[in-house]
Amino acid sequence: MARNKTYIYGKNSIYERLKVNPKSIRSVYVQENFNAPHIIQLLKTNSIAYRVVREKELLRIKRADRLQGIVAEVTSFEYTPFESILNPDKINRPCVLFLDDINDPHNLGSILRITACFGGFAVVIPGHSSCQVNDTVIHVASGGENFTPVALVNNLLNAITKAKKAGYWVGASVIDGGHDIANFKFPAPFALVLGSEGKGIKPAILKHIDLLVTLNMKGEPLSLNVAMAGAIFCHEISKQAESAK
Repeated sequence: MARNKTYIYGKNSIYERLKVNPKSIRSVYVQENFNAPHIIQLLKTNSIAYRVVREKELLRIKRADRLQGIVAEVTSFEYTPFESILNPDKINRPCVLFLDDINDPHNLGSILRITACFGGFAVVIPGHSSCQVNDTVIHVASGGENFTPVALVNNLLNAITKAKKAGYWVGASVIDGGHDIANFKFPAPFALVLGSEGKGIKPAILKHIDLLVTLNMKGEPLSLNVAMAGAIFCHEISKQAESAK
């Protein structure tokens, strides 16, 4: 991000940040009727001063829905270098999710929360035509951004090519025509490309994919958004990785 600071808000987001990375917090504002002793205690433990303000002033600091009575000014989100995610020296290399044209911050935030919950994942997003990690993403992630490495790359196709050269199998989630996720064994290390609900994955990227995977659904022909589909894929990949230990 161009700015060196941003605002995060909501009890869960700030509580997780206090536990994992309190040094990134510059200042905190709490509403005069704020009631969350566990957060206040962590602020005191980390010697972080906070200012009590009225609701109107809190909304002037950060205009958003559901502030939950607390706003924190923090240093901007720090992306992880893509090369360190691919590091072949790692014993347990993460499953990499390449996100193609994901423009909804709520979807990106949900994906970060999902991957943090399952563990063992990293996310890669392109610098253009894609949502980056902003305050809305962080709010939806509810602390997940502290646990999932996120790399920002100039060109997603180049990043996918580098992953393949580093030994990754690269798959793509497609609506139909791919291996059925229900009986497919994911190779390792594995990377998965997820496309937007409207456009899907770019044809230029699909040309460089090793395998296609489909989430077959027997119900009505309705599509899942990318975060929902991602949750199912993450669950299956995590389950197989755990059984392989």
